[in-house]
Amino acid sequence: MKSKLILLPITAAALVFTSGCKTSCNKSCDQQTNTTAAPATLVAAPPVKTEPLLPTIRINAGAGEIKDSTGAKWIADTGFVGGDIIERSDLPIANTKQPELYRSEHYSMESFSQKLPNGKYDLKLHFCETFEGISGPGERVFSFDVEGKTFKDFDVWAKAGGAAKAYVETVPVVIADGQLDIKFTTQIENPQINGIEIIPAP
Repeated sequence: MKSKLILLPITAAALVFTSGCKTSCNKSCDQQTNTTAAPATLVAAPPVKTEPLLPTIRINAGAGEIKDSTGAKWIADTGFVGGDIIERSDLPIANTKQPELYRSEHYSMESFSQKLPNGKYDLKLHFCETFEGISGPGERVFSFDVEGKTFKDFDVWAKAGGAAKAYVETVPVVIADGQLDIKFTTQIENPQINGIEIIPAP
């Protein structure tokens, strides 16, 4: 009697093979999915450098160091080339809350200079006509140049509206050579000034 060869259906064998492949693939995918990445290293940003705020320089032309009514400190007369100084104590001054500043002056000067870091500044020039020899407009006229900006035929009496009245001329300037320069030119009588403020601009 001959033995019979029994063949399994091809679909069943294929099913066993496919099932094994599927299990292997799933295991591989799970391993990839569950892999934990190393945490990213955080790098701190470098600190932002900020320029230090420069102090305001206040100069009391014609006299020594003072502290005005607001508490601001004014250093003694400095930086001028030529001229002379004078004080007129207890003189009433209008148009200001700091009359003490306008009771002294530097006059007949040729120039003024002040070393400064390069940058932008607001320059405030303080004037007041207190000389008894000046009785009206046109009796003291001069010109001055601030870093290339020229102010011609400057008349303190006319600008302030009379004697013993404060007047402030504000001039924006840009310093590029490390020094503020002001040049004065005589026309009628002599140039004069009572105070200079040098204020760093934003």
